[in-house]
Amino acid sequence: MTDPHAIQPSELDQLPDRDPEETAEWQASLDAVAKAAGPHRAAYLMRRTLERAEGNGIALPKLLETDYVNTIPTATEPGVPGDEAMESRITAWNRWNAAAMVTRGAKHGVGGHIATFASAAWLYETGFNHFFKGKEADGSGDQLYIQGHASPGIYARAFLDGRLTEQQLDNFRQEAGGNGLPSYPHPRRLPWLWEFPTVSMGLGPLSAIYQARFNRYLTARGIKDVSDSHVWAFLGDGEMDEPESTAALALASREGLDNLTFVINCNLQRLDGPVRANFKIVQELEAQFRGAGWNVVKTLWGTAWDELFQLDTTGALVRRLREVPDAQVQTYQTRDAAYIRADFFGKDPALVEMAKLLSDDKILECFHLSRGGHESRKVYAAYKSALDHKGGPTVILAQTVKGFTLGEGFASKNANHQMKKLTVDEFKTMRDLLELPISDAQFTDGQVPYGHPGADSPEVRYLQERRAALGGPAPARRVHALAPLPTPAEKAFASFDKGSGTQNVATTMAFVRLIKDLVRDKETGKRWVPIVPDEARTFGMESLFPSLGIYSPKGQTYEPVDRDQLMYYKEAKNGQILNEGITEAGSMADFIAASTAYSTHGEAMIPFYIFYSMFGWQRTADQMWQLGDQLGRGFLVGATAGRTTLTGEGLQHADGHSPVIAATNPAALSYDPAFAYEVAAIVKDGLRRMYGEAAPGEDQNVFYYLTVYNEPMPQPAKPSAPGIDEGIVKGLYRFNTAESAGLSPVANAPRIQLLGSGTAIHWALKAQRLLAEEWGVAADVWSATSWTELRRDALAADAALLQGEERVPYVRQALHGAEGPVLAVSDYMRQVPDQIAQWVDQDYSSLGADGFGLSDTREAARRHFGVDAESIVVAALAQLARRGEVKATAVKEAREKYGL
Repeated sequence: MTDPHAIQPSELDQLPDRDPEETAEWQASLDAVAKAAGPHRAAYLMRRTLERAEGNGIALPKLLETDYVNTIPTATEPGVPGDEAMESRITAWNRWNAAAMVTRGAKHGVGGHIATFASAAWLYETGFNHFFKGKEADGSGDQLYIQGHASPGIYARAFLDGRLTEQQLDNFRQEAGGNGLPSYPHPRRLPWLWEFPTVSMGLGPLSAIYQARFNRYLTARGIKDVSDSHVWAFLGDGEMDEPESTAALALASREGLDNLTFVINCNLQRLDGPVRANFKIVQELEAQFRGAGWNVVKTLWGTAWDELFQLDTTGALVRRLREVPDAQVQTYQTRDAAYIRADFFGKDPALVEMAKLLSDDKILECFHLSRGGHESRKVYAAYKSALDHKGGPTVILAQTVKGFTLGEGFASKNANHQMKKLTVDEFKTMRDLLELPISDAQFTDGQVPYGHPGADSPEVRYLQERRAALGGPAPARRVHALAPLPTPAEKAFASFDKGSGTQNVATTMAFVRLIKDLVRDKETGKRWVPIVPDEARTFGMESLFPSLGIYSPKGQTYEPVDRDQLMYYKEAKNGQILNEGITEAGSMADFIAASTAYSTHGEAMIPFYIFYSMFGWQRTADQMWQLGDQLGRGFLVGATAGRTTLTGEGLQHADGHSPVIAATNPAALSYDPAFAYEVAAIVKDGLRRMYGEAAPGEDQNVFYYLTVYNEPMPQPAKPSAPGIDEGIVKGLYRFNTAESAGLSPVANAPRIQLLGSGTAIHWALKAQRLLAEEWGVAADVWSATSWTELRRDALAADAALLQGEERVPYVRQALHGAEGPVLAVSDYMRQVPDQIAQWVDQDYSSLGADGFGLSDTREAARRHFGVDAESIVVAALAQLARRGEVKATAVKEAREKYGL
């Protein structure tokens, strides 16, 4: 096996040596140092030489790891402005109240996390006191992605600031009464405080990168100058194992996002134990981020270690720190000085001699307490360094102790993530350690009290003065009073009402044509944000390339190969399209940033993200849930939709279930339009509801999911009957009857109602004709644009009935008086149309494409799943036969006739 740390063959092996003698002299010098002073001294000189080369602009491969020491030496740390003693007292109060809140809540069995904020307190407090810009000054302020498990500390600070009450703290994780606090950052649950949901699954880091990128996009396009905003993402070292956490690191460095800082709390622990028991997570993360092009700042050791490093004249201490695995560092945190002397210092003669110069108290101070993430001076230096760095993003790797200040029962214990409370005695020990003025008498009935120095205390005045200087409270979500966006010209929507005549048009193309018109609107066109994951040509969007441009911070530094063509590939610094490459997760992160710009930046943007429907909800449903939590608005478009329309691609492209997953998201309005005019009507209504004049009681904080198809079909004209637009939006309307379709069934013919959605309506229309012409059955065809909205309306009617209000579900109203049974069909699994079954008064049955997809022609796939026109005819006859309205033999005859 190749040693990963060995020097691998490189381009140097391919180049002729111009001066072999000079090369030999350099190599001999290195050999001499290694022989005389040892290999570690030689390595030290080499690193310093590489640093000098980099400083002089000499192109050399960068080292991916540095020693396990602080990046910023103590001697070069800037002083912390302000009153450090005051800030220490503020932090002590917040530590106390965070622990008290979770402990008091434990009696209700609601849980909570104490240890995370205990480790990260100074990472937050230093930022709140000196760096994080609020939203009450000019601009948008900073965007803060708070680590979810640290939420109790954020609530504690808001309590000290007067933004939360003691009663609210007591309702932590108890929201049903309407006055509680959500467990984690949930904007939908606490929209004035939380701006970004961050728990769990690594969505915070991914979203933070794309938020920083979207900030640049807004500025480059002239929508709003947000160049003064900085994105801060607070993360856990265990969280970085989530693939989404590191999925976009290269994007951040490639686009030079120096408006972004990751702060990774390296307490070396995840939920059940060490993050890297036998390795070193800090070194691993450093290599990963450096390899991706990030600036890395390590803040590992507190000032107590300065004396030890000064004694390390041989490099033995640095070597030992680098080789000790993380789980052993965690063990040192819980052991006495004798154990540390033997196990840490006893491995090297030089360290044995060093240990003789150290008292037991000094050893325990270093190994139990002194971490860089626990000292405001160290954290301040790291943050300032991050803001001073230009040209790329920065990650700060701050080492802490999980459970710090909570006592020996918590600090570094494997189980501390699941430990929900401290005993009264443990709180009293913590009180003494933090030097808080809380008396024993305040522990009434064995319950820990909240602590507060008083609304007019020096601590509260200082806190509020610091926040005022930085632009107001943080974190905070601002709900801007934005004027409704003007409605685009009716012409853009009405152009689809007349149909396509003899031309076959897929609904995907109809949607793209609609967008082409809408982005040209003088009032709102610039606010559209087209997002696509490297499939624009598949969806017929290439015509937008030269007119809108693809956003790139570098513009176009090359001559495109198709420059002489009308629809050439055009990148521009102010480009409007976000073409993300093959990353649905990145595209969704784009969408979330754009869809919430109305709140984050006070600018209403209209994102639409178009993707293979199979690769949307199935791959990124976590982010769609995040989108709903963050109150995002916009249009998700699942193209090449359905299980039988993209069958050449096979099983993993055949989507038969996205509407099922979408139905589980309360913020998603899911539509499966059949015709171009339906697409236009739905988009028009979405613009009204999300960006215009919403009706009373309508929630604007929703997003629309449309499925569109790649199957070119004749697009009919919009029926002239009244209420069509209402039916499209609510989910169901009658498209035609047997008579209006020009079919002439016999008098008193059996009648059936065929409900179809999306491309399935074309099979229903063919079945309508076959039923009339070959079996003497009259069928009416209905377009079910949204099974999910029909179900939600019916559920709301049921809920109203429990409150004494009589309401008839819309689906029941629409089908009232319709003769015969109902047969529903879609290009999805039967579970999709079956959503409405219990509210249909008529006999109800359904057809759908259940099971795995397969590769074949569309016709063969539809016959395989039993959803083609002939299958619909047989199913319809079977329903009518059960009712005695056609002969039972008709079903067998039909099966034989159609070869089923």
